[in-house]
Amino acid sequence: MAATSSKPVPLLKDELDIVIPTIRNLDFLEMWRPFFEQYHLIIVQDGDPTKVIKVPEGFDYELYNRNDINRILGPKASCISFKDSACRCFGYMVSKKKYIYTIDDDCFVAKDPTGHDINALEQHIKNLLSPSTPFFFNTLYDPYRDGADFVRGYPFSLREGVPTAVSHGLWLNIPDYDAPTQLVKPHERNTRFVDAVLTIPKGSLFPMCGMNLAFNRELIGPAMYFGLMGDGQPIGRYDDMWAGWCIKVICDHLGLGVKTGLPYIWHSKASNPFVNLKKEYKGIFWQEEIIPFFQAATLSKDATSVQKCYIELSKQVKEKLGVVDPYFVKLADAMVTWIEAWDEINNSAEEKTTENKTAVAAAK
Repeated sequence: MAATSSKPVPLLKDELDIVIPTIRNLDFLEMWRPFFEQYHLIIVQDGDPTKVIKVPEGFDYELYNRNDINRILGPKASCISFKDSACRCFGYMVSKKKYIYTIDDDCFVAKDPTGHDINALEQHIKNLLSPSTPFFFNTLYDPYRDGADFVRGYPFSLREGVPTAVSHGLWLNIPDYDAPTQLVKPHERNTRFVDAVLTIPKGSLFPMCGMNLAFNRELIGPAMYFGLMGDGQPIGRYDDMWAGWCIKVICDHLGLGVKTGLPYIWHSKASNPFVNLKKEYKGIFWQEEIIPFFQAATLSKDATSVQKCYIELSKQVKEKLGVVDPYFVKLADAMVTWIEAWDEINNSAEEKTTENKTAVAAAK
């Protein structure tokens, strides 16, 4: 009798969605097939909704375009960016899974120093499933990785760590530079593979990049709003960074962890620095006001949920950044709309699940 071969079940197969924003056919998935094929994909199509996006056979996916977003959210669709990869956060909203991994369509499988393909998703999952240490820095990096531990002098009272909400991965080849740096270093490539995972300390902000990112949707999902960018907005390419500043303030307040480092992906294509400069130039000036704002931001004791934290933060954005530019008043309103839409979509889903469970119980 011939032996039947079956693929091993990957980690969190039924608990994780992969969210991909795109304007083009997703041929890049062929390279990721060994790692992604058994997971569910949520594809958020940006730009022209009449364009047909081709997805390689064998992948389990749902695809949303702008018409779908407008239909599902109605007037609240105004909070979802158009003609910008910030639209990916719609996928976070409609997912029903505990974890999210998001990746850009110009990111390929990288190789480690031994020449083996890096399973980026598996490393992200390991990061998320192990604790973080934001309150005291461990000089041997992540103490929960194989071959590492807490160093001498690390307080035993803090060794339990805290839940990890976000895993921020890095990139080989094309670095995630801003337009001015791209212009002065057009040929620079990142060839350094650093085998390390760090917890970003409490009180420290970081520039979050959304092209190789995973997070626990139940712990921090409502704060993963990528803002108003792209068409009709005065700024672009600050979507992921805005979300990163927001989630870090909220994670610090709620006692959650954010990790950065492994895994690496291969970033294949450099975007046009002149186009980027046009998108970024206001943000380059504004960030000198934005970052001190987030560094000084505090949340009240009443802010006990991510939603409550985010609403409090939106009020501070309107009050303190609204004087920088009227855009921030609009953004603060969109932050509130995002939370309202998140709760409507997810509360209705929970109600349907409860109804289904009740119906099944009644039928027994």
